[in-house]
Order: sequence, then structure tokens, then C-alpha cells
Amino acid sequence: MPVISFATSKGGAGKTTSAIVLGTELAQGTDVIMIDADPAHRLSRWSTLSPLPERLGVITSGGERSIQDEIARAQRQATFVIIDLEGSASRLTSFAIAESDLVIIPSGEEQQDADAAIETLAEIEMEGRARRRPIPTAILFARTSAAVKSKLEKHIHRELSRAGRVMQTELHRRTAFSSLHNAGGGLRQLDPADVNGIDKALVNAQSYVSEIIDILEESRHAQTA
Repeated sequence: MPVISFATSKGGAGKTTSAIVLGTELAQGTDVIMIDADPAHRLSRWSTLSPLPERLGVITSGGERSIQDEIARAQRQATFVIIDLEGSASRLTSFAIAESDLVIIPSGEEQQDADAAIETLAEIEMEGRARRRPIPTAILFARTSAAVKSKLEKHIHRELSRAGRVMQTELHRRTAFSSLHNAGGGLRQLDPADVNGIDKALVNAQSYVSEIIDILEESRHAQTA
């Protein structure tokens, strides 16, 4: 069963939010287990705020000694395993990346975010060489504006496109996405009376999930070709 990790060496890039959106949307149709492997435990905190979708489970990793066993158990129990990794390089991060079928690297449209994404790409490439297999990666622009890009933002997009694969779908800066950390649950559990723009956020989320499924299928076919 596919293992999807979220990794970046810079905080505030939308890593946990991106993982939550993916996990809650996938859980509308299949079993998903999310593993919180970030010492900040933002994913675990979110999971306690309100009831989770019926087919979604969240576990807090016990650390580097147990992460591989946690992933293996989760793969036996769910169709998708999603891991929210810590920002800094560590043995735990290395172990999880080695088990991943896809690593998503969230990035904002600032130079510091781009630098962190390129650094993370290099770490994943090194891990792939050590494991003697390519580890599929994709850069996700998150917390972006839906408006026309500035010259700086266009430059950053070009820079990251040269460094690695960039997802066509962006997760825009929306109140509905940020509200998940206060309300818990997924987009479909938010109250329209309290949160604006849920419908637009759902359309954005569905496009994002569909592209990730496409990337996984592409990677699977490439490996079996």
C-alpha cells in the first residue's frame, strides 16, 4: 500500500496542513492511517479536536526505533499511509523516506522556502542512492495566492521546476485550510456558518488529491516497466 511522506526543512511551509487535506479527502473513500513523526505533534493535536472521518486513523510515532514497524503495521491495515515528518534531517526521517513511495515537499513562494525545498530534494536523493532505488518526489506549492504571480514568484517556480518535479496543483491560501487546525476534522466537517469558502477549498483539495494519485500510478508503472 502506498506510503506518502511530507517533508521540508523549513517550518511554516504548509507541511501538516497538506498532509491533513490529503488524508481526510482520501478517507472519504478508503482506509487511511496517518503517522505523526514530527516532534511538534501538530498532527496529533489536530486529531483530538473533533471526530475524525470514519476511515481515518492517526498514530503518534514512537520514534526512530519504531517508525519502520509502525509503517509496516499501517500498510497492513490501510490503503494509504501518510507520514508527517519532522523538519530536520534525522534517522527517523531517513527511515521513513526510505519506506516511501512518494515524498511531497511543500514550499511557499519565498526564496527561503525554495532553498529549503532544494535542500530537502538533495537529502532525498542521497537517501535514494544509499537505498539503491529512486525515491519519487514532488514539490507542492502551498499557501499560495490565486492571483497573478509576481516576478519573484515566477522566478521561484522556474527555479524549483529546474530542481525537481513541481505539482501542477497548488494549495492556495484559504481560510478553510487554516481553519482545520482550530476545528479539527476535514473540510467536509467544517461549518459553512463559521468558515467561508469551503466549496472552493474542496475543489482545490480534490484536484490536489487527484494529481497525487496520478503521480503514484505513474511511478508504479515506471517501476514495473
